[in-house]
Amino acid sequence: MEDNLIIKGTKDGINAVINMDKFKDFEEMMGVLVEKLSKGKSFYKGASLKITTDLKKINSRDFGKLKEVLFDEFDINDCTLVDKIEKEDTAGKLVFTGIHEGRTKFLRRTVRSGEVINYPGNIVIVGDVNAGSQISAGGNIIVLGAMRGSAHAGNGGNPEAIVAAFSMQPEILQIADLMTRAPEETNKPAYPEVAKIKDGTILVEPYLPKKFL
Repeated sequence: MEDNLIIKGTKDGINAVINMDKFKDFEEMMGVLVEKLSKGKSFYKGASLKITTDLKKINSRDFGKLKEVLFDEFDINDCTLVDKIEKEDTAGKLVFTGIHEGRTKFLRRTVRSGEVINYPGNIVIVGDVNAGSQISAGGNIIVLGAMRGSAHAGNGGNPEAIVAAFSMQPEILQIADLMTRAPEETNKPAYPEVAKIKDGTILVEPYLPKKFL
């Protein structure tokens, strides 16, 4: 099964390329992955692991189980699940179609003007994001407060990323390669909103929890 599960190092961490069609089930794949990682256990401590595979073959429960093993047994710092299907952007650079989920950075404070926060996974801010600040994430951006600065979700080319906030008032809003400026509104809605890409444009709509589970 050497060609069915390949582990290689990159400048951003470790990439495991998995062909799920060659395994009878998830458990068999996880066993092979753990066996391969065990041969260089100390090498993977604190590393970021990206698993490139067919997202339709792994559900959220399976991925949760896999992350638990990776974090507990190998002390992996970050794990993301990436669709094996790639596409080329206008510059000809390969980008992935989506990051399923990964580690999340929590900030329990207000992000002040002039601050720049950049993280390859998801960012959750328990507080406000003031005007003049910049938040950039490879995954989603969630603000449990007012989003008044600039937000860039899916900065690695992930069009499935979202930006959500209790009060959405960004100076600049960007998801993957799409960018927009928020309209000036005197009466902001008194409910959380979420921004996502739909039909080639950034759409901001009321946050409905069941819709995004």
